[in-house]
Amino acid sequence: MPQNPDIGLIIVGDEILSGKRVDKHLPKVIELLAARGLQLAWAEYVGDQPGRITDSLRRAFASGDIVFSTGGIGATPDDHTRQCAARALGIELELHPEAERLIRERMQDVAREQGTTYEPDRPDNVHRLNMGVFPKGATLIPNPYNKIPGFSVRDIHFVPGFPVMAWPMIEHVLDTRYGHQFQRGAYVEKSVIVFGAMEALLTPLMEQVEREHPGVKVFSLPSVDHPTLGKHIDLGVKGAPAAVDPAYGLLRSGLEALGAKLGPELVRP
Repeated sequence: MPQNPDIGLIIVGDEILSGKRVDKHLPKVIELLAARGLQLAWAEYVGDQPGRITDSLRRAFASGDIVFSTGGIGATPDDHTRQCAARALGIELELHPEAERLIRERMQDVAREQGTTYEPDRPDNVHRLNMGVFPKGATLIPNPYNKIPGFSVRDIHFVPGFPVMAWPMIEHVLDTRYGHQFQRGAYVEKSVIVFGAMEALLTPLMEQVEREHPGVKVFSLPSVDHPTLGKHIDLGVKGAPAAVDPAYGLLRSGLEALGAKLGPELVRP
């Protein structure tokens, strides 16, 4: 895979697109990545439509990116992600033996908690084993909440839609597979609040900063109704600290030359 692959997120579920549930995965994954000096390059929402899920996963597998996919790996009729992953790769599904062991262990735990007898051949228990049917060659992602694992195929990682399960599973994947890519302290954003200026007026300065400092990116975040700052632009640069400081210096001096009214500075790790 590339030395510094992009990281993507696919969020599966009609309940997100219909508004029945509010997505919490996107901000949390951004937070988990930022704590490790990483960034999310892209995200995609897709409903419970097998064709669309398959297309999304086919693109993910072809991208060379690290991708997390949340939702749709259960065993109800509206869960299609496992099947779509296999279809996207053109491979078969199979019951993963370790997943089977963990699912059976979970069913025994539940029976014990309920004071009932575990019946492995009962139809509903047999059906639950479908949660361990993954594309051939998949590896498991441990689930600390209820033992029902997620799975990885190459650098695409599939976790449940439930945040209480998904988030620690994503952290596990990051920490066990991609620790060598962590860049804590290697990225910073530095910006200043600009009052009363139009982006069009600032664009030539922004282009100059990126041209003279190719290692950084310039960003402009306008706001028209901020509760305390009112109408303004959060204008800054982001990248490695050593590159950001001189680029920000050029940006700041350029704003002063334009006579811009400046507010507070912001630094974000």
